[in-house]
Amino acid sequence: MTTFVDRVVLHMQAGDGGHGCVSIHREKFKPFGGPDGGNGGHGGSVSLVVDPQVTTLLDFHFRPHLKADNGKGGAGSNRDGANGRDLVIKVPNGTVVQSLDGEVLADLVGVGTTFEAARGGRGGRGNASLANARRKAPGFAELGEPGDKLDVVLELKSVADVGLVGFPSAGKSSLISVISAAKPKIADYPFTTLVPNLGVVRVDNHTFTVADVPGLIPGAATGKGLGLEFLRHVERCAVLVHVVDTATLEPGRDPLADIDAIESELTQYGGLADRPRLVALNKIDVPDGKDLADIVRPDLEARGFRVFDVSSATREGLRELTYAMAQLVDEGRRAAPPAEPTRVVIRPKAVDDAGFTVEAEPDGSYTVRGGRPERWVKQTNFDNDEAVGFLADRLARLGVEEKLAKAGAQAGDLVRIGEREFDWQPTLYAGVDFVPGNRGTDVRLEDKSTRPSAADRLEARKARRRRPEDEIEGTPETAADDPDDLDDE
Repeated sequence: MTTFVDRVVLHMQAGDGGHGCVSIHREKFKPFGGPDGGNGGHGGSVSLVVDPQVTTLLDFHFRPHLKADNGKGGAGSNRDGANGRDLVIKVPNGTVVQSLDGEVLADLVGVGTTFEAARGGRGGRGNASLANARRKAPGFAELGEPGDKLDVVLELKSVADVGLVGFPSAGKSSLISVISAAKPKIADYPFTTLVPNLGVVRVDNHTFTVADVPGLIPGAATGKGLGLEFLRHVERCAVLVHVVDTATLEPGRDPLADIDAIESELTQYGGLADRPRLVALNKIDVPDGKDLADIVRPDLEARGFRVFDVSSATREGLRELTYAMAQLVDEGRRAAPPAEPTRVVIRPKAVDDAGFTVEAEPDGSYTVRGGRPERWVKQTNFDNDEAVGFLADRLARLGVEEKLAKAGAQAGDLVRIGEREFDWQPTLYAGVDFVPGNRGTDVRLEDKSTRPSAADRLEARKARRRRPEDEIEGTPETAADDPDDLDDE
């Protein structure tokens, strides 16, 4: 059974917002007390947080689909719906969040580090919130906004200061078990270790972590064996230690060839050339191992390596090796740039930024892209004519129709906003000066042949004011029936 998983694909779904409520307050002797529909609750979000008690991604291997709670719908009597509960996913330290195409979205290092992967949808407003001086009793409410959907890849990269690399059965697990409190499985056959093991080492006032990276063999960087799966755990290590088996009986194996093979794999993987190296010639408690260590030490030192003869069985040479590790780790920490304080960057919008764009497509249609227009469309109930009219008013006030006209859109052209498509029927026309009346009416469509022009109406009004009072008093019925007098009232 699999006990360690360091790469999984997660399918995350944030909660949908609750729908707003359409309700009219009614009570005895007061059948129409005004709108009192409550707002819908917001959907829950999905977040990743680093937990020190979690060391593997195994849980997500069996449960890759995660969903937060939806918001509850509003109700009458101005009762708002409850917000959906957020879903907090606990991940190991060193988890890298990537999109399916390889883009890094977050690198979660440090206990408590949090990343909001999917945001919950907003709750729709009820008709009580949509009421205003002109719209006293809305017969519609907003729908809840759908929550975000996101598919991500989680990769675990061990956060360790020192990485032990070497061939299988070189003694890495034995070494980490005696210099730390880690208790890995140890046996006398290759590939005993199938998961990276972490141990904490304390030397005087220095504390650092050591990782035993298994599965490195020739061809590991190209996918052979287990090496490709675990090479990523070397990336964060500041120091690499070659653990070499000096007592191996395999033909064609010797310390120099082993180090050359491992270095070749590290070079092919890339990004590790600047890490300082140490060499631990292990198993010198075996007579043949001690002799071979004495033979190869001059060659390794000539290559620039610091060489240590060690034995996990007798613990010979381990003190010197751990002090050398602590020294290199301390030097790396001092050379690292200081952590910059978290700064809140405020990027104000440009003065002419309307928050949306209009693009002409090759097929003659037009696409409107923007956070607000797309959200408004999602929250509109298209089965309600009043709600559709409210959406049209909002888009017109935002300037969508004006930009469509400037882009060359004509009545009847296909317009896309989010996932919706419309046959555009504009209410405002570029280059025409008029004031629109109520929805469904247009002063330009009136029969102007039977209606006096504005200049004629003004002249008639001035003429009435110039007439003698006795003439006006002599014909009272005409003055009362004059529509211009009614306009003056």
